Amino acid sequence: MRIFGMWIRLAVLAAAVLGLARAAWAEERLALVIGNSAYGSVQPLDNPGRDARLMAETLERLGFDVTLAVDAPQLEMKRAIARFGRKLRGAGEDATGLFYYAGHGVQSFGSNYLLPVDVALADAADLDLMAVEAQSVLRQMASARNRTNIVILDACRNNPFKAVADLNESGLAEMKAPTGTFLAYATAPGEVALDGEGGNSPFTEALAREIVVPGAPVEQVFKQVRRAVLEQSGGGQTPWDTSSLVSDFTFAAAEPEAVMSAAEIEEAQIWRSVKASRDAMQIMLFLRGYGSGKYADEARALLASLMEEELHGGTGAAVAAAPAAPAEPAPAPAAAAADAETAMFQAAQGDGSKAAYEAYLMAYPEGRFAEMAAAEVAALAAGAGQDPQAGTEAPPAAAEDAPAAVALAETGPITFASPLDTDAAAISGLTLAEAVTRSPSFPPVDGLPESYWKDQSCSSCHQWTRERLCTQGNTYLSLNMQRSLGKQHPFGGALKQALKSWAAGGCQ
Repeated sequence: MRIFGMWIRLAVLAAAVLGLARAAWAEERLALVIGNSAYGSVQPLDNPGRDARLMAETLERLGFDVTLAVDAPQLEMKRAIARFGRKLRGAGEDATGLFYYAGHGVQSFGSNYLLPVDVALADAADLDLMAVEAQSVLRQMASARNRTNIVILDACRNNPFKAVADLNESGLAEMKAPTGTFLAYATAPGEVALDGEGGNSPFTEALAREIVVPGAPVEQVFKQVRRAVLEQSGGGQTPWDTSSLVSDFTFAAAEPEAVMSAAEIEEAQIWRSVKASRDAMQIMLFLRGYGSGKYADEARALLASLMEEELHGGTGAAVAAAPAAPAEPAPAPAAAAADAETAMFQAAQGDGSKAAYEAYLMAYPEGRFAEMAAAEVAALAAGAGQDPQAGTEAPPAAAEDAPAAVALAETGPITFASPLDTDAAAISGLTLAEAVTRSPSFPPVDGLPESYWKDQSCSSCHQWTRERLCTQGNTYLSLNMQRSLGKQHPFGGALKQALKSWAAGGCQ
């Protein structure tokens, strides 16, 4: 009896532990993951099998009950999808269903087909007999009438049937999402995704990294995936998604003591993009919007480092040789070498320009050396015949009389290749791609020496790429950054407004 009682207690304890493990998720989570690499009659693929295993392992850690199928023939794929539908229907309306597929996929007459490894096709009319229609997965999931379904297709690597007549369309077609469904594609409709040169495709590699971010909503997860793939592919691949979700969903729950508001999540994601750009101007823009935020100190330290590299070629020699700061406000000698603020102020002293002191003040408006920096700015402005408060030369040139913001006509979605309709003569009629190659009409930062900007393109100053422009445009979408749109710019405010509108349309 004592042994029997011990087993009862152990069973109760095991049940309690399992209950605690599942308590983090109010809903049951079911996933079907398929990855097909070893095709027989068409071109094999390197990564889908590894992609599927990576996703299965990641989803299991996030509380999903995962069914994994690798290198599945048609019969096995169809049986797995049918079983998945039955399990989802039995899980209840609060359940979450997720379907992930990596492998070959094609479209025909507007329908998408997932290719099993035993596919063999000689005539386009036989496609629905030889493959698995993606819509059948959506029907199985929709029949469960559950709250949330997610379908992820990393399936547009190329068309393996180019020799088959009437089957020469590229990529996948965009599907309609039934209510409560989030559809994600590795690339835009009709485009081809990369299989990847490493162990995983760029899309799945980014996805596995982003879905474990605590507290990130599903929409933000895929936005970060899109940014990562755009950067890795040099703009050649744009992940796509469409949603009819009616409830909130996060893959990874935020820890109770680290629950983030929507604004905090947005700030964190903007900072990640800005930090990755290593663009001093983007960091300054970030500090304008989030100067007292969680990442402000890290942003100031990075800005100081970048300014030091820019002003002194990364050698640090000028910083070491710069005059010591006056004893009264200087930090303790032991901490000076590691103090980013001190390093930036000493870099400004070594450079001696108004722009360098203004950069320090922008990063540290209440800093230990702010009063001295402001005095230097005033003295330098007075010596150049400027108003130190306004920050512009007393007898401004015609170009500097330009308003801080110039109207941008909203005639339709702005794309990277569409001409801009604006009163700013410097960029009117140009595309964004062309505008960023033009020279500024006046200094982008007040007091900046002409050698830094005269006859230089914006692109060379910012080291802009299409992806970095998209990152900057997304920065302007933040409510905290709206006031930056009205600040003076070498092309008025029109370029900023154009970047914002372009980002709002998905940076197409």
